[in-house]
Amino acid sequence: MLWARCFHPSICRLLRPQASPRAQLTPCPRPADNAGRRSYSHQLPLHKPSAPPFKSYHGSRAHPTFPKARRRFSNTATVAHGHITPPKPGEELHVTFIDKDGGEHTFEVSAGDNLMDIAQAEDLEMEGACGGSCACSTCHVIVEEPDKFEAMPEPSDDENDMLDLAFGLTETSRLGCQVKMSKEIDGVKVRLPSMTRNLQAADFKGSKKE
Repeated sequence: MLWARCFHPSICRLLRPQASPRAQLTPCPRPADNAGRRSYSHQLPLHKPSAPPFKSYHGSRAHPTFPKARRRFSNTATVAHGHITPPKPGEELHVTFIDKDGGEHTFEVSAGDNLMDIAQAEDLEMEGACGGSCACSTCHVIVEEPDKFEAMPEPSDDENDMLDLAFGLTETSRLGCQVKMSKEIDGVKVRLPSMTRNLQAADFKGSKKE
């Protein structure tokens, strides 16, 4: 019996231990000098994770990283230049602009709206380079009626400093961004100067120190 187990081929095949059903015999490549020969190695199937890992890509290689926290964005309310409030029925105020060509444009506005915002909302040629912060003279207007000019609040020191830089300065000149509509000046008529001078307060900080 021992002789048969050792030398009979059929019995040797039966007694040879079988590979695991999960193992697969796959040929492994050999160098060029042993190209005619083949050997086999056992390859077990890899474990498949339940969820793929997070990856961050740097160049052409992928590296596993932790998931990034979500960024939260918030916005704050901003003041839109040229925005005016529609007047309520029965509370309309009137203002008339005289453009550079002499044409008159009359609008119904609400109390509290300033002349610069009204002009920009109605597409009139008023620059307002500083955005209404009283730091330039590009919203310069000339009040036509002296009585309406006297009914306006007194200009501040900052406004007077900017008016000194305005082109075509007159006794009834004001900055449009500083004149707010009210019942006292209802029906006011203002003229836009033929040109403006875009000089701001920041342009003179260096010269004042000298």
